[in-house]
Order: sequence, then C-alpha cells, then structure tokens
Amino acid sequence: MASASVMTQPAMPKATFQPIIQKQTILSKRKLQDISFDPAEHLTYEQPEGVIMMKDIGYKDDTGVSPVAASQPFRLFSTECVQKFREEVLSDQVMQSCLYKSNLAACQLRGYATKYAPFTYDAWHNPDVLSIVSKIAGVDLIPNMNYEIGHINISVKSEKQALDERAAVERERKSYAEDEGIAGCPWEDDKPVVGWHTDSYPFVCVTMLSDCTNMVGGETAMRTGDGDVMKVRGPQMGCAVVMQGRYITHQALRALGAQERITMVTSFRPRSPFLADDSVLTTVRPISDLSVVYYEYGCYRLEMLEERVRFQLKLLREAHTAGKKTDTKALKRFLGEQVDFMQRTNREIVQDEDVVAGKQPELDIPDAKIPSPSVEPDRSSKRAKRA
Repeated sequence: MASASVMTQPAMPKATFQPIIQKQTILSKRKLQDISFDPAEHLTYEQPEGVIMMKDIGYKDDTGVSPVAASQPFRLFSTECVQKFREEVLSDQVMQSCLYKSNLAACQLRGYATKYAPFTYDAWHNPDVLSIVSKIAGVDLIPNMNYEIGHINISVKSEKQALDERAAVERERKSYAEDEGIAGCPWEDDKPVVGWHTDSYPFVCVTMLSDCTNMVGGETAMRTGDGDVMKVRGPQMGCAVVMQGRYITHQALRALGAQERITMVTSFRPRSPFLADDSVLTTVRPISDLSVVYYEYGCYRLEMLEERVRFQLKLLREAHTAGKKTDTKALKRFLGEQVDFMQRTNREIVQDEDVVAGKQPELDIPDAKIPSPSVEPDRSSKRAKRA
C-alpha cells in the first residue's frame, strides 16, 4: 500500500456475504484452481444487438479516440469463467489486501490481478478478448495498466431487503398498469450507484459477475450532447458493455431486487502510441496504491514518448540524408506536442501527501485530446473495424 500516511486505508471488516452463485451447481468434479483461461472454452461471445455511436448522442465522431460511444450488452464469458473470476476476486487475500472505499462506492477491489488473480489477468490480456473489445470499440485497444485489470464494484443486500424491493416493484407495476402510466414509472429507480462522472481512461469493458435474474434497473445512464439522458440496459451474468467513458458523462443506476451486484470494470487505451491517450488519474488516485499506479502510468507514458521520438528522429534523419530541407515548422510542432504530453503526464503525478484517500470527484471534465504525430509508422496497429 502507499507509504504516505494520508493514503493509509482504514482497517476494513472481512466480507460477511457469501457468493450467490454456488460452484457445485455449475461444475462437475473439476477443480477451478487447476484451470487456465482458454478462449475456446471460456469465451461465449455473441455480437451486441447494436452499437451507439457518438453522433447518436449528440457528439462529434472525433470527440474521443473512436466514433463509438457504447455497445448494447453482449455475451462474452462462460459461466465457468465467471465463477473463476469470482473465486479470485472474492478470495480472502484480495478482500484483505486490495479493498478500498470512497465517498462514491463502499466496496471496491483494485490492483489485485497481477499478484492474486492469474486467471483474470490472463483473460484480459488474451488476444481473442482484446480483439473482441477492439472490434466493438472501433479502435485497437490494450489494457490501460495492469493495476486497472478487473476493478471490482460490490453492492450487497440482505435477502429480506431484496425480497422487499421486488415486492415494492410489483406493487408499483400494478399501480402503473391501473393508471395507464399517468403517474410515471416509479420502479425505474433513477438514483445512481455512482454520481455523474467521466472515467479516467478512454474505454472500459464492464462485465457482470452476478446473477441478474431478479434484478430490476441497473442501467447505465449517459448524458447526451444536448443535455438529455440515454440509458443502456444492464448486462446479465457473463455479459459485458463496452463504453467510451472518458468522454461521456455517465452514471450507474441502482439495481433493485437482487442480493448482490458485482461488476468487473477493465480499462483500455489505444495500442498505438501515435493515437491520442487522454488517460488521467483523477478518479483513481484516492483509491489506489500510489506507488504502483505512478510506476505503471509513468512507464507507459514514457514508452509512448520514446516511440514517438524514435519515429520522429527516423523521419528527420531520412529527410536530411535525402537532401531535403529541414521542416522547421513541423519539427517545432512535434516538440511542442510532446512538451504538452509530458506536462499533462506530470500533472497527474500528484505528491502523495496531497492525495486524500477515499475522496473521489463526482465529475471529471475531460481535457482536450493530446495531439499526435501527423505520420504513423507502417508497423503501428491500425484501427479495427466497427462491429
């Protein structure tokens, strides 16, 4: 954990809830601890019914890194795969060492994948999984940082609370039918799990790890360019939603009638260092081991800069060897863009003592896109086709 005293997390009680999905009902005698992620066995991908484009919600296509805003929920992982995710993320080691709480969420699990969850780590680095997420997103993506693989949000209720909610929903539905909808739809609870916000990273893939059979609500609400709200329905167990959350103000609405709601959120950025990376640490600093996050963030940002500089140096040398005049304006433009890139990176590395543990901002306004070199090398990854 972070060494600064302000980042020391208070002692958290051991989780008292039991997983709702019982492994003996879905598995034979095979032991889950002996399995590795196998896309042939653990992927059950079905194309989403549709994809919402940025222009569909009132934004320009070039607002972010892709013209895609969000997908409809789609099936991604098998039941056994979900159970293995659950075994890893709900283990005593993860609950004791990687649990965070904040003003926005009471129970979050972060930074566990590399050390405690090899199956989860391998799943989100698997080329087949990355290909699916990239195709839907409309741009070639990779996990933003290992620390952000499989961020977990947990909400748990007692059986009585869940039954009472379902009974209340049925009463409201009956009343709604009787008055022909004049009073509105009270069971569509618009109270959010998390307030309006934008994500710290360009894209996220949100995967449901709970049985949603009796769940009502749980949609993601997106604010459109003209201030209206559009809802994307919540996914079922093993299903996922891909969203360009860095550029769209959104919130997760409450789910009623279910004892638990466990979602896994993995963050992504463009694979190519020559595409814009608007990643920030605004929402994650207060709920992270700063030493690890700053290390991973610093490494990949410097690697991006290294690739850009190497390519620009190659162009500069080739032009000079060919007897061409140095393009002063282009060189200065490139250098200015990289200075801006490093200044933005530097602003995200906030001194440990200035970070208040557990204090997440409810609304993070995205900065302008980071410029990239005008010419991309042949070896760089190309944008994937949209689903």
